[in-house]
Formats: sequence, structure tokens, C-alpha cells
Amino acid sequence: MGRIGPTEILIIVAIALLLFGGRRIAEIGKGLGEGIKNFKKGINDPPKEEPEALPPGGTNTTPTATASRPNESATTGKSTT
Repeated sequence: MGRIGPTEILIIVAIALLLFGGRRIAEIGKGLGEGIKNFKKGINDPPKEEPEALPPGGTNTTPTATASRPNESATTGKSTT
């Protein structure tokens, strides 16, 4: 017990054929093979396009909508309008 012999493998294959059918198993094998091939290709080939270079300083220099100083009405209690 513990080892899988040829008889057990044949039984498993027969059950798989009964459950899925020959055509479905062939499709699964084809999809699995293509997936492995694409995975290996993706690992071995460097990316074709380079990412956009950041400006000097390494950060995005576009202005943001947040204010850099506190609101005057919050600090003095007076309304600015």
C-alpha cells in the first residue's frame, strides 16, 4: 500500500475517460501544454516595450489638487468669503 502501480493508473485513466470523454481530455491537455509553453516563453523573453522613464528626481511632477497650506478659516475662525 502507498505505491501506485500500473493497475491503479489504468483505473484512474478509465474513470477520467468516463467522466470527461476523450475529446474533453484532449482539449484540457492542449490548453495545459499551451499554458506551459507561454509561461516558459514569458520567463525567457525580455519584455518588448520599455516602461516610461520617470523625470529626474524619480517622481511624477504633475501638480495635485491638495493644498499645501492650511485653510485660513480653520486657523482663525473667520470666513474667507
